[in-house]
Formats: sequence, C-alpha cells, structure tokens
Amino acid sequence: MALEKFYLTTPIYYVNDVPHIGHAYTTIAADVLARYKRLAGYEVFFLTGTDEHGIKIERSARERGVSPQEWTDTISEHFRHLWARLNISYDDFIRTSQPRHKAVAQAVFQKAYEKGDIYKGLYEGWYCIPDETFLLESELQGGQCPICGRPVEWITEEAYFFRLSKYQDWILDHIESHPTFIQPGSRRNEVLSFVRSGLRDLCVSRSTFSWGIPVPFDPSQVIYVWIDALTNYLTAIGYGVDAQTFDKFWPANIHLIGKEILRFHAVIWPILLRSADLLPPAQVFAHGWWTADGEKMSKSTGNVIDPGKLVEELAQRAGASLDTAVDALRYFVLREVAFGLDGDFSHTALVQRFNSDLANDLGNLLSRTLTMLQRYCQGTVPQPPEAESAANALAEAAAKLVPDLDPLLNEVAFHRALARLWEYVRLVNRYIDEQAPWALARDPAQRRQLDTVLYNQVESLRIIALLLFPFMPHTAASMWRQLGIQDEIATQHLATAMVWGGIRPGTPIQPSVQLFPRIEAGRPLPAAERTAAVAAGPTMEAASVTVSFEDFQKLDLRVGRIVTAEPVPKANKLLKLTVDVGQEQRTVVAGIAASYRPEALVGRSIILVANLAPRTLRGVESQGMVLAAESDGQIVLAGFDTPVHPGSKVK
Repeated sequence: MALEKFYLTTPIYYVNDVPHIGHAYTTIAADVLARYKRLAGYEVFFLTGTDEHGIKIERSARERGVSPQEWTDTISEHFRHLWARLNISYDDFIRTSQPRHKAVAQAVFQKAYEKGDIYKGLYEGWYCIPDETFLLESELQGGQCPICGRPVEWITEEAYFFRLSKYQDWILDHIESHPTFIQPGSRRNEVLSFVRSGLRDLCVSRSTFSWGIPVPFDPSQVIYVWIDALTNYLTAIGYGVDAQTFDKFWPANIHLIGKEILRFHAVIWPILLRSADLLPPAQVFAHGWWTADGEKMSKSTGNVIDPGKLVEELAQRAGASLDTAVDALRYFVLREVAFGLDGDFSHTALVQRFNSDLANDLGNLLSRTLTMLQRYCQGTVPQPPEAESAANALAEAAAKLVPDLDPLLNEVAFHRALARLWEYVRLVNRYIDEQAPWALARDPAQRRQLDTVLYNQVESLRIIALLLFPFMPHTAASMWRQLGIQDEIATQHLATAMVWGGIRPGTPIQPSVQLFPRIEAGRPLPAAERTAAVAAGPTMEAASVTVSFEDFQKLDLRVGRIVTAEPVPKANKLLKLTVDVGQEQRTVVAGIAASYRPEALVGRSIILVANLAPRTLRGVESQGMVLAAESDGQIVLAGFDTPVHPGSKVK
C-alpha cells in the first residue's frame, strides 16, 4: 500500500546576505514537521533552497567585482553549511539559477501568455530594490518603503503584466471557502482585507537588468521574482519532467513562510497556479518575526543574530558539544514563542530554558535513571513482573501522548506540543520521587517492585526520546544509544514504536555523556571573586582568613539529591528541600527561592554541609547547608559534571 504523502517547503531564501536567525527559525520548524511526519509513516518531501536572481544580486556582485553566479554560489553555500550544522533533513535544496528551474519558470510563463493572462505594457511607479516590490504612492510611508523603511526609486520601463485582477473573485472565494488555507487566522483576515480592496495587474518581467531567466518569447526581458521564485515549488518535484513524482506530491501540504511574504504566497501564487491549471497548496502558514532583547534586528544596530555563532558560543559556555547546543537552540526557538506570533530573542531566556527544561528536567531524568540501573541492576534493563509493568500510570500517560501531540503538530503549534511532552517528562520525575527506588533497594522483599519501577523509568525514557526526535534529533539519538537500543531511532514508526514494553529486559545500557551540562549564570568568575554558602537567609561573604587543613577536614561535605522542593510559607527567599544523602533523607532550608523554581530543583545533585548544627527557621528545622555561589545577584548551586551517588563524600 502506498504511503500517504506530505510535501512541505520553506521559502527559498534570497542570497543578498548570509543567513540569520529568521531563516533558521523557519527551516528548523519545517525540519520538525518533516521528521515527525516520517515517524508517523508518511512519504515526505521537504524542500528548501535559495532565490538567486534580480537587480539586487546583480548590483551586489558588481560591487564585489565578481559575476552574479559567483556571488550566488558563495552565499548559497552559507545556507547549505548552516542547514548541515542545524541538522536539517531536507530532501532537496533548489537554486533558481539551476537549469532545471529555468525550464519550469519559462514553461509557466509561456502557458500564462498563451492563455491570455500575460500582456505587454508600460510600467511607471515606485520600486523598492531591497524588497523587489512595486509600490503605489499611497503605500509609501514618508516617501519610503513601508516594508523595510528604505528609499524607493521611480522606474519607467516596458514590461509584461499578469492579469491578477481577472482572478480576484476566484481567490476571494477560495480563501473564504477554505478556512485553513491561510494560517494563523489573524493573517487570513489581513489577506482577505487586501483582496477585497481590489487587485491590480502584476508586473512580471524586467528589462533594466539581465541577471535572471529570459522571457521565453522575448529575450530582452527577464522573468520577474513572482514567477521565477514561486515556481521553485513545482521544479523540485518534477513539473514537466517527472509526471509520476509531481502527481504524487502536488499540491503542497504546507508552505512555511515569514509573514512579510504572505501576500505573495496566499494571493499571487495560487492565482498563478490557477492560470497554469494546477491546484493551490493546501495551506500557507506565516510565522512571526524575532526581535533581539526587545529591539528590531538590523545590520545598522549590529544586533542581527547569526545562528552559527550563537551555537558556538552556547556550546563554549555550557562546555558541551556543538550538536548539544544546536538542539538547545532548536528547542528554545520553538518552545519559547507561539509559531504564528512575533517573539523576542533573549540570551537570558535561552540559558534559563537550557538549565531548567533541558538540564534539570530531561538531562537529570536520564542520568539518575542510568545511575540507578548501574547501581541496582548491574547496568542492564530489569525484567519486571508482566502484570505490574503493563498497568501503571506512566504507561497510561504515554498512550495519550501521540493522540495529543498529533493535532498540535498538524496545527503547527510547536510550543504547545513541547509543553505537552514536558508534562510527561515531569510526570516521570515525580514518579521516581514517589516510588523512591533507592528506598526499595534497601529492602530485599521489595525487589519485584524495584524492577518494575526501574523498567518503567527506562521505558518512559524510550518513549520520550522517540517523540523528542523531531525537535532535538541529536539529543534523542544520544538517549536512544545510552538506553542500549540498537535500532536507529530515525527508522522507527510511531504506530509500533509507541507500544509500551518496547525496550527488552536484559538490554545493557551504554551511559556516556551528560545530555545538558548546566550553564552557570553570568560571566565566568575570576578566582578572586567572592563565593557564598547558601543557608537560610542572606548569603555570607567568604572568610578572608586562611584555615588549616585540619580545620577543613572537620567539614563533612556530602553529595545530596533533591527529592522534593517547596516554598517556606511567608518567606519569599526560602525553599524547603528534602535531600537524599544516601542512607537517609534530610530537611534543608535554603535561601534560593529568588533564583530557582521548586519544580526545577527536583532530582538535582547538590553539595551539602552535612555536619552543620541544626537550625530552625520559620518553624522548619534545617539539617545542613547547601553550597552555592553568587554571581551578578543570582544564586548558583554547586554541582557536578557527571552523575554522582547521593551520600558520596566531597573532598
């Protein structure tokens, strides 16, 4: 039986400059959809590429003393390199300077001309070169382009025009009768208002530059961007060359674009397709823009975010691999903001997501589970009693994940899908705390229950890795390998792989690197800067006097693992922690509420001064002190790069 198809595209990116965070945002989103649909059993065609013609490219190349082809070759390669770095799994990378595309653009132009939809005329009007857009006098803002704010030029030239006005009633009816054609809904309303105001015929050729595809019947003109660029979506799947592939994948299921090019994709493109006797795409989804720390990104202010450099900086700061930093960026841009809205890129927010969601919630869940398997099961997946392993809260919750996630991903609601998956991550962490396998391990009579709990932890992690794969492919594959699973995660099928019990008892685990090392807040601290031990109340300056080694040895520093964390009533700065120190659990009051959310602390390993005299604060006896540093007004808990058993002595 033939697989159901799914054809999705990014815009083809204009090669006037190197890629930035906006390009990466669209492409990461498309990659997540492509990977998810493959797991769901679809035959996927994922297209991206570069738009390489136009006067702007011709001028840029001339300024640099190179040919337009040499210039576009250079910039297009920047996009390919970044997509490889960001782990983008596209099926085709198209360039509009390729011969295969020239043939398709000319064929579509010729067909519209023969149909009477293209005619020759004289164009006079304002033109924005950076945006390659013709503008009415009424559309200008202060005499400048309303899109980019830059100066416009007055142009007079002979050109060919497309009878866009002929199709006004048709496109209006199509948009109104297909509510999901333009998403999100607010963008649909904008387009409807634009169409109802009246469509004017569209200039589709230029004669003032030569870097482009010649009009097939008039080589003095080149095909303008509307037909040249948009027809790339047809070229890649074999229009006019491979009828079988084209018929399989057209119409496209979804075009993912930035909101600035919505009118071209939601009005001009479907009308061109109508003229060519082709169906319009099923959906055009326009996402929002990113600002940087509240300001619009621009080269003049120097705040344009380079995704490649950002990944390198994040990896260096976290002491992690580039792949880990890439996955953190992928997670952040899709988790932080609803895909259809504008968002603000904040380095502080990125670090917070990295530490809270990725290091504390996910990374710690994997490391604590693998540590328990090494300690209690000789590093292998235990064999649970069948009845007990099949009927449990984690299995029941896992069975609801795909039914919940599938509609969210079909709606392109990435932030909600990730939030739903993280509900399950936190559920598994709570399950471990409630079941307390470390306590079960101390009672031989509880061995069956211990095996059940540990198996459920491992199987939950397998499920999490599988559903995380579209979003964070490197992280998911690392989890998969550390769990000892031999089959490639990318080849899994949700219909079978989501069945509970997929990991075989007896599988030897393969612990390796920590998924997400925590990023310390603020800049790296020089040795001379102060540290502070966090107990109840204010932080304390480190003593300036020296102490003997014998005095230092009097401190009993132990590794503790936070089992529970909750606010202390009527104390804004205090949290009450239950800390596992190996043979017992301690209650510790710590003044860290301003820097840490209680739920983010559960499962975290800390350093505890275990022989400090008890002290009662706000009615709670604190049986120790947690060590931390203070940096730029933030409390940062001391911890470890790799999992360490609770109760281990710190030397």
